[in-house]
Amino acid sequence: MTTPSGPGAVQAPQRRHMVLLFVGLMLSMLLSALNQTVLSTALPTIVGELNGVSDMLWVITAFILTSTISMPIYGKLGDLMGRKSLLIAAILLFMIGSVVGALANGMGVLITARVIQGLGGGGLMILSQAVIADVVPPRERGKYMGMMGGVFAIASVAGPLLGGWFTEGPGWRWVFWINIPLGLLALAGAAFFLKLPKHSGKPKLDLGGMVLMAIATTCLVLFATWGGGKYEWSDPIILALIAGTLASAVAFVLVERRTAEPIIPLHLFKDLNFNLSTFAGLLIGVAMFGAIGYLPTYLQMAFSVNATESGLLMIPMMGALLVSSIVSGQLVSKTGRYKWMPIAGSLLVAVALVLLSTLKPGQPLWEICAYLAVMGLGLGLSMQILVLVVQNSFPLREVGTATASNNFFRQIGATLGSAVVGSLFAGRLAELLSQRLPAAPGGAVPGGSNSLTPALVSTMPPEIRNLIISSYNDALTPIFLWMVPLALTSAVVLFFVKEKALATAVEHDVLSESISEGNILIAADDEDAAVRR
Repeated sequence: MTTPSGPGAVQAPQRRHMVLLFVGLMLSMLLSALNQTVLSTALPTIVGELNGVSDMLWVITAFILTSTISMPIYGKLGDLMGRKSLLIAAILLFMIGSVVGALANGMGVLITARVIQGLGGGGLMILSQAVIADVVPPRERGKYMGMMGGVFAIASVAGPLLGGWFTEGPGWRWVFWINIPLGLLALAGAAFFLKLPKHSGKPKLDLGGMVLMAIATTCLVLFATWGGGKYEWSDPIILALIAGTLASAVAFVLVERRTAEPIIPLHLFKDLNFNLSTFAGLLIGVAMFGAIGYLPTYLQMAFSVNATESGLLMIPMMGALLVSSIVSGQLVSKTGRYKWMPIAGSLLVAVALVLLSTLKPGQPLWEICAYLAVMGLGLGLSMQILVLVVQNSFPLREVGTATASNNFFRQIGATLGSAVVGSLFAGRLAELLSQRLPAAPGGAVPGGSNSLTPALVSTMPPEIRNLIISSYNDALTPIFLWMVPLALTSAVVLFFVKEKALATAVEHDVLSESISEGNILIAADDEDAAVRR
């Protein structure tokens, strides 16, 4: 292993510095990742108690939408201002949203809380990934990104389990209260462990781009959510939203071409790898959130498992995601090869979607677990590697913006997946219930179908319960098959990615700046990584 020498040489710090740095980032990512999954098992009970089954999709969509809009803003501001203060602000904002959610007494307040959480959550996700790029060269970054992918897996296991346990124990409001101690830990990690370069000067904010991006994204999600369900596609409201999406998108491009510091620089799209990885990430985002966002609800209703058990059934997927994410990251750092991984991952996601489309009530639970494990393997091979491909294509001064832009479009996919699948699921479910329940012995459901909870369904006569179960199954499983072409398209697109060599050191100008600030940096030679300060 080589040691740097000369004027720019630095002494190797103790490993604990990097460990503390990484702990702070992992806690921040955990906070955001946990809240994309923790509500999944609690959601049927929450919306039933708050009399809002028809608004169920907005509890998930509101978080994803606002975090999507905020991602490029955090990414650009991080490049211009530095990331530490922004990360602290994002954590505080997320905690405020959690308090509002815990105190919610209606669906309106609950959805507002998820909006506030999303505004903070977008920063937690992007800034954590960008900080790693500040201190770790691309060749070594694979194993760190793999471990960050493991955070998603852990959160995805712990989230449904915690959501189910809180729902059946102290109450679903603890799904939000749990974020306070976690937020305090993440806040301490960001405040005391992160030592990052300071940026001087007053940044030029792209306010016009921010506003137009928010308008375009919101209009896109609204017409995708409401079209064909709440409103006909020919309804003036849907047509106005489509027009608003197109007009604001065109205006956004015009503004970004002229502004000094565009929030999404258009020159990013001149890079082939950025375009291909971003498009593939968008497709995988649709498939991922569309498939798993409503599975716990489906399992509770169609398989008569409780909230905790539905969380346990998700463990095979998250365990497979954890293993494949960490192993793929280690392989990238060891071999420098990465192109085959997201291709294989996309194909595995397609296989998993086909398998999930065959689910039937009464099917052995081990088969469901096996299908979910295949999904986890595919996601673990895809998610973090696509971020690495993008980061390796741009200089460090733009890595926050590039990472945020890539994640922005992936989250657009997640938002569309959650919104469109949720809309189709809710619309098909309402239609099937209205068709089948009036003919059921015993008449209508007490409180109406909008107040259905797993506990209520379990107490109903078998004739009515079976009709509700079949309605949930027939409403959701065909949608899985409809998403298979998305995963296959992702695999085809990724065949054209150019496998560029991964850099083994952080850029010299940034290295010098960071040394003067006393920060931790990691470099690598052909054999191993040397930790440097």
